[in-house]
Amino acid sequence: MDVHEVHRARAQMTASSIGEDRAILLGYIMIAFSVLMFFVVGITVVKPYVNSNWQKEAGCVLVQTEILTDWVDCRSVTTVPCLRLTVNLTGSNQSAFLHFDEESVLLASECFYVPKCRMDRADLEAEVQKVKNTLDVWLGRTSSCLTDRMSYPKDVILGRKYTLRKALFALLWPCLMLSGGALLVGLVKLTQCLAVLSHEMCSESTGSRLTSRYTQGKLYRLLWRSSTQSSS
Repeated sequence: MDVHEVHRARAQMTASSIGEDRAILLGYIMIAFSVLMFFVVGITVVKPYVNSNWQKEAGCVLVQTEILTDWVDCRSVTTVPCLRLTVNLTGSNQSAFLHFDEESVLLASECFYVPKCRMDRADLEAEVQKVKNTLDVWLGRTSSCLTDRMSYPKDVILGRKYTLRKALFALLWPCLMLSGGALLVGLVKLTQCLAVLSHEMCSESTGSRLTSRYTQGKLYRLLWRSSTQSSS
């Protein structure tokens, strides 16, 4: 092997080493981001789903829709009208306030719908009245709802905001990123191990060939000496 081939082999090894280091770094970054995503998703989606007790289904009959005269506070900036829906539970014949999901129960204890915070009073009233007229069509009809009689005995919700499907879908992306990062690091490490193993096998093969040549040369010299002495 000449000098140019040696320099070219060293350059290839250096470039390969830099590429492998960058690939490993990328894999570790992906793993770190996936752990961060698990932390965020766990707090924002998985924890509310696990801690939620809105699981018991019931039948709700809409009996009343009304706009409260007392407006509710909106972000401590202004007040907005509150649309309250009252339903009867078919199983127990008890009345409760209907909410859209579990978050609306925490934001407004009696309101099914509150408009966005705006300063125009006429627009707020018109928007709430429009929603009320739409819901008046459902008076006397029965629909499914969810209850939490232990924590919120006077409230029911139409559906849960955080469901098992949403929680699993939210966990899908950090799982994919974690798997991709671990796979990338594993493949690079496997390539490095195979390269080291191949180098050791080549070194052993080269050493055995050199030993064989040295032994053959030594045997040839011994035979040549013996033949010279016998001829003399």
